[in-house]
Amino acid sequence: MNISAAQKTKTGLFVLVSLLLLLALIFVISKQKKLFGDTFLVKVQFKNIAGTKEGNFVRFAGINIGTVETIQIINDSTVQLELNIEKNVQPYIKSDAIASIGSDGLMGDKLILISAGNSGSAPVKNGGMLQGNNPINVDKVLNNLSKVTDNAIAITDGIALIVNKVNSGKGSIGRLLTDEKLADDMEKTVATAKATASNVSKTAVTVNENMEAAKSSFLLKGYFKKKERKRIRDSIENAKKINEPVQQEPVKKEK
Repeated sequence: MNISAAQKTKTGLFVLVSLLLLLALIFVISKQKKLFGDTFLVKVQFKNIAGTKEGNFVRFAGINIGTVETIQIINDSTVQLELNIEKNVQPYIKSDAIASIGSDGLMGDKLILISAGNSGSAPVKNGGMLQGNNPINVDKVLNNLSKVTDNAIAITDGIALIVNKVNSGKGSIGRLLTDEKLADDMEKTVATAKATASNVSKTAVTVNENMEAAKSSFLLKGYFKKKERKRIRDSIENAKKINEPVQQEPVKKEK
């Protein structure tokens, strides 16, 4: 089968364009993953990496500075991550920096977030260890949230039941709100109580006035003066008793 020059030219152009696209794709991926730049490694340990995978981004001050290189299980409670980070940010990541696990958006991929650390501390060294801040146990939070939701539903149902009883005229409050006769009787009772209290107050004022008048009366003036003198005499005797020293009994000597 003979291949024409035009077909050879088209095939060559297709291969060339495919290679250029492949090189461009490799360049973009390597730029994002920092494959060919000058980098250094740091380690960080967590109890739970919350679904973090190799290749996830490492972010510092909101900027992607590297990727998760390897994930290794150290023991039954420790997982170690090696982070491949750009060399030019090493002076800004201090040895006391803290690494934590976050998400790229609400439902995005996991990523490692690194804080700067104390400005007076030395920069982290190649192969150095950063302190890891363990992520929140989402399952535990969701479980507690479920319990809170169940309690809220139970409280809401109870309130709805009470309101329904009140609207139906059940219970004291329900009868008070729905029974007009009961409400009228209560209003009358309150009005009567107010009138009685007013009469008692007026009576007390009248009795006080009568007592003052009795004290000024010629016939009863001597009686009230006698009562006042007796009150003063009793007060003086009580004061003397309080001020008298307590006499101690003599101590008997043993024979």
